[in-house]
This record gives sequence, structure tokens and C-alpha cells, in this order.
Amino acid sequence: MRTRQPTATLEDPRIPVRVKLAAAWTSFMFLYAYVDILAFFKPGVIDDIEAGVVWEFDISQTLLTTFLALMAIPILMVVLSMTLPARANRITNLIVASIQVPFAAFNAVGESWTYFYGLGVALEVIVLALILRYAWTWPRTTPSAPLATGPDREPVRAQQQA
Repeated sequence: MRTRQPTATLEDPRIPVRVKLAAAWTSFMFLYAYVDILAFFKPGVIDDIEAGVVWEFDISQTLLTTFLALMAIPILMVVLSMTLPARANRITNLIVASIQVPFAAFNAVGESWTYFYGLGVALEVIVLALILRYAWTWPRTTPSAPLATGPDREPVRAQQQA
């Protein structure tokens, strides 16, 4: 008869906030892009594009530049989430994610395919809510006096200058 061995628990290392934010912005970017890509399969969309119209707008350099600028926001947020200093990172993520929520909702306005666009908007808003939560709850540290090394190479508190 075999004795039952205790099962090992999986290691669950803490994920830094920066990584969570970058992953969330990457997920948002994919949702944002794929909703637009999958929309090409709607009947008549390709015909409208070939006729030079996207939604109600004539296709122009200005329109495509605007689309590129809008898509660049989540792309740049991936990089900024990994590189900005913590305070600037938190503020930037809170502001940009808050502004992106109405833009995400705008995609469903006036659309006849409510399930498709509704799901897309819901998923985008969920990811934006996660971004807002991660940024809002960013762990804080209490300020302390800087450490210096003493003659015995042990860390000692630096003397406060008066």
C-alpha cells in the first residue's frame, strides 16, 4: 500500500505593479485592435472602405492619423508603465485609463451589432478598471532616513543634518 505524499504548493511570487499595468495595457491594446479587425467581417464594411468611408467619415489622411494616434495611446502606455518613475507612473495611468473609458464606450454608440460591440466595450472597460485599481492601490512605502555603511560594514542610519 502506498502512503500519500503531501502535495507541493505552487510558488506564487508577487507581481510588481509595473508588470501588472503593462500586461493590462497590452490586453487592452489587443482588445481594442481586434474589435476593429473583427468588425471588417460585418457585411458592407469592406464595401464602405472601398468607397472611401469609415462609419460616417470620409477616409482621409487626417482620419487615419487620428486612428493611429488613438491606437498609439495604449501602445505607449505599455512602455510608460514599465519605465516611468512610480509617482508619475501612477498619475499617468489613472489619468489615461480614466480618459479611455468614455472612448471605449463610444465604440458601441449607434451600432446595430450590440452583442459584438457590447462585449468588446465591456471587456475593455473591465481591463481599464483593473488598470485604475492597480494604479490607485499602488503600494506605498514610508519615508525613512537613508542607510549608510559604518566601519564594520553594517548598515547604520545616516545622521540628520540640522
